[in-house]
Amino acid sequence: MALNSVSPASSATSGQAHINQQDFLKILLTQLNAQDPLKPMDNTAFVAQLAQFSQLAQTQELKASVDQLLAVQTAVQSVGLLNHVVSITNGGATATGTVIDISVSGNAPVLTIHPTTGQDISGIALKQVFDIR
Repeated sequence: MALNSVSPASSATSGQAHINQQDFLKILLTQLNAQDPLKPMDNTAFVAQLAQFSQLAQTQELKASVDQLLAVQTAVQSVGLLNHVVSITNGGATATGTVIDISVSGNAPVLTIHPTTGQDISGIALKQVFDIR
């Protein structure tokens, strides 16, 4: 069975391509066209493939929902850092200052820190914070 007519899915997560419904139907049609008319595909195998694809689609939707929930939870947690003193790592150096601003870049919150001395440090990701006071 040749699958060269199936294009890769347009969405990718973690470097893995996902098959979409259109691609699945192309594969299924190719399978049906290539089968021996004297030995057709077993109905149970056909239904099992459809059920597996349905489960895969539901799992992908669930993952997208969980990713959205995680982004919202992270944003809500970062709001709690406003006006708190934090210690951060920034380019190999450490700094301590008060969180004065929070913005969102993509799905991730970005902090602006006002250190005790010097200029404000912006563009700080939550993973750079190692101490909260």
